Amino acid sequence: MAKLLHLSCSPRAESESAAGARVFLDGFHKARPDWDVDVVDVWRERMPEFTGAIVEAKYARMKAQAFTDAQRDGFAEAERMALRFSLADRVLISTPMWNFSIPYKLKQWFDIIVQPGLTFQFDPSQGYLPLLKDRPTLVIIASGSDFATGMNRGCVDMATPYLREILRFIGISNVRFVTIGPTTGPQQPIDAARARAHQHLAAMAATF
Repeated sequence: MAKLLHLSCSPRAESESAAGARVFLDGFHKARPDWDVDVVDVWRERMPEFTGAIVEAKYARMKAQAFTDAQRDGFAEAERMALRFSLADRVLISTPMWNFSIPYKLKQWFDIIVQPGLTFQFDPSQGYLPLLKDRPTLVIIASGSDFATGMNRGCVDMATPYLREILRFIGISNVRFVTIGPTTGPQQPIDAARARAHQHLAAMAATF
């Protein structure tokens, strides 16, 4: 069965990024009723801390050294998470913007799966090479500022370039972004931004 992987990255069920994801998924279910949707809630998912054996395993892999038992167990967690991602035919990431970037739980998820020999490799003559196949990916980012029209209140969006680059690094270049914002301030701009984003997401769902 074809699969859409949804990385859900807000700790709030009623957040703007979660609401945008629901709009998109409602349309996606109607367009592709036979697809499975695998939800990875980064706030509830079992993720190892990126320390100890898993860090040692990463450096052992980079030096082509054999794993110890502890390192093998640590790397198995990264393999489990990366395999779940690699098996998806489509990817949806819905996330808030925190302090101009992404929530630390989403960063932790990337830190675990971006591993040598798992999602990328290094070749002395070619440099870093991705190991995952490209696939259509949609990123929904909700922020307090309005980055869609440029009324960003002097803030800098570091979430979009980071996500674009880290996904490209492991092989995912077919990425589209939908921003929802502002989510704070006067109600009229909030409502207008939400309506624009939801309309766009509903239209995208039909052909994603």
